[in-house]
Parts: sequence; C-alpha cells; structure tokens
Amino acid sequence: MSDQDFFFALDVSGDPGDDQMVTELARSVLRHVGYATSAIDALAGQLHGALAVRVADGKRRCEVRFQSEAGQLEIVVSGAGAADWRATWPLPAS
Repeated sequence: MSDQDFFFALDVSGDPGDDQMVTELARSVLRHVGYATSAIDALAGQLHGALAVRVADGKRRCEVRFQSEAGQLEIVVSGAGAADWRATWPLPAS
C-alpha cells in the first residue's frame, strides 16, 4: 500500500485507555502500510509516549492525524489547534 496516499484523523476524548486504543490502531495502520516490526514498535511507542505526556499534563481531548503523501507518513497529535507531537517517516518500499 505504500504507493497510495491517504489521510484520516481521530478526535480522541482523552478518556483512560484511549492512548492504548490509538496505539493499537496505529500498529494496524503501520502493519498495513508495510513497515517492519521494529519500525512499528518504534513509531507506536513514540505515539503512545506523546499521548501519555498529554494526559500527564492535564490535556485531554486531542486529534491524531495519519497522512501518507509523497513517500512519507506523518503522524500528528494536536490539541487546541497546535501540534504537540509530530513524526514523519519515509514509507517502506513496495
């Protein structure tokens, strides 16, 4: 799938357990795109950490965006219109 562009976003309420649900969703997306297990573990771990920091800082509701474009995958966690965390990785070769 790495040669196809896509975009989707989630509005996350910040309830307990949301970070785990989003992390598992991210793992599924990354696996579907074709990343190796080591890359999936690294990216999902970073995302999980970013969501945990938001909760620890008292920030709850956020948006998590996944966008594949021009050979890159970008994952963004944002709240109140500002990006709190962003990761951009090259898409795996198809």
